[in-house]
Amino acid sequence: MPECGLLVSAPGKVILHGEHAVVHGKAALAVALGLRTFLRLRPGGGERLRIHLPGVGVRREWDVAELRALRGRLTGGANACLVLRAVRHCTGCPERSPSPPVCLCFRDVPSVDITVWSELPTGAGLGSSAAYAVCLAAALLHACGAISCPLKDGEATARWTEEEMTLINSWAFQGERVIHGNPSGVDNAVGTWGGALRYQSGKITSLKRVPMLRILLTNTKVPRSTKVLVAGVKEKILKFPAIMNPVLDSIDAISQECQSVLEAMPTNPSPEYYPVLEELFDINQHHLNVIGVGHPSLDRLCRVTASHGLHSKLTGAGGGGCGITLLPPDATPLAVEAAKRDLCACGYECWETDIGAPGVTLHSSSSLNAQVLHALSES
Repeated sequence: MPECGLLVSAPGKVILHGEHAVVHGKAALAVALGLRTFLRLRPGGGERLRIHLPGVGVRREWDVAELRALRGRLTGGANACLVLRAVRHCTGCPERSPSPPVCLCFRDVPSVDITVWSELPTGAGLGSSAAYAVCLAAALLHACGAISCPLKDGEATARWTEEEMTLINSWAFQGERVIHGNPSGVDNAVGTWGGALRYQSGKITSLKRVPMLRILLTNTKVPRSTKVLVAGVKEKILKFPAIMNPVLDSIDAISQECQSVLEAMPTNPSPEYYPVLEELFDINQHHLNVIGVGHPSLDRLCRVTASHGLHSKLTGAGGGGCGITLLPPDATPLAVEAAKRDLCACGYECWETDIGAPGVTLHSSSSLNAQVLHALSES
């Protein structure tokens, strides 16, 4: 392990198309964000496993001997739900809080110090918990000798093999289960493989050779309940099936059309694709309003960006939350800065970033910027 420790990152995610329709058997496209979670793992002392999350003011530590004893009690093929409850209880981690359960599943429980810092806002539907779980799984798997260290001398970054990433993804999913109970597995898959994924009826498929696209990601900061929004869509479908089912079919067709465009772009990077992507944004946003998951804050976001010639849609559950704005190659820096300024004037939080970013990555310290290195150096 390098003197600075093991440095790992994983991306967040946004839903490009297919929100809510995916609950009813339609396709959804999830893409990796340029905003990432970063983790540093170093050998620890005093037979303790320590985790520090400076961005959210969390410090936790566990006695390694107690975790090893817990691991011994959980290796007898117990019911998965009982195992998860036992992990939460014995590590003192309530629902939806950071926890290190994956370390209990390896050959040994390491004595390490872990620091995690993220560019992702929490609770915004951007896969922050999955990015955390992916980083944690990769780092602990490496610490326990279950996966290799692919970073060679002189290299800035490296990725693991497909087989090793499958292992990372499987343990990250277990971490997501501890946090969320019954996750789809999409967020941790995006965090592991990056790029873009198609999700339909429980099946996750990686899209091949997708381009990196520039976007504005905007958080309206309007809280919403995914459960309430999903229930509202279901109620509307039951009330007006002949009207609503064709809308879901259209959203599905948008996802499929977008997938075709994204897969065609790397071999033929024509600017003519961008008006198609923009129109798909517009159509899908109207559909999402029709099924009842829009919000005045999102309507305002779309109006503000449209005044600068840009196209936006909500991403995720809707009802507030986040929206994404496509930035085509001909979008001028002046127009982008003006849009960001106007969005911030609405009280929104805005990031200029990419989608289609790489998945879980091993870093040399030279590949990380000063802000990340400073955050990870906090002890």
